[in-house]
Amino acid sequence: MTLFGAIASPVNRLELVATLAQCAPMRYTPAGIPALDLWLEHASEQVEAGYPRQVALRLKAVAFGAQAERLAAQALGTALWWTGFMSSARRGNGVVFHVQDFKPI
Repeated sequence: MTLFGAIASPVNRLELVATLAQCAPMRYTPAGIPALDLWLEHASEQVEAGYPRQVALRLKAVAFGAQAERLAAQALGTALWWTGFMSSARRGNGVVFHVQDFKPI
């Protein structure tokens, strides 16, 4: 049984406006695909239970292929609208945001 009953929900999508805070040097997978490890920072005010709440977070992210190559050209501190999905980190510690697309805001 899953959280959603007998059939698991396939929805795993995240949209976030965040700045590109840190970018590791480009690396390549064993298959030769470009990969870029990133850290994103977000700060905003959200309404929760009818009350405003200040939210700030730092999120580990990764991009592959053409997205990694495009991101390597972005300046640190650039605010972007990010879309992608969440996954467990390689060693099981925390989560990683997998970037599928980004655009300037």
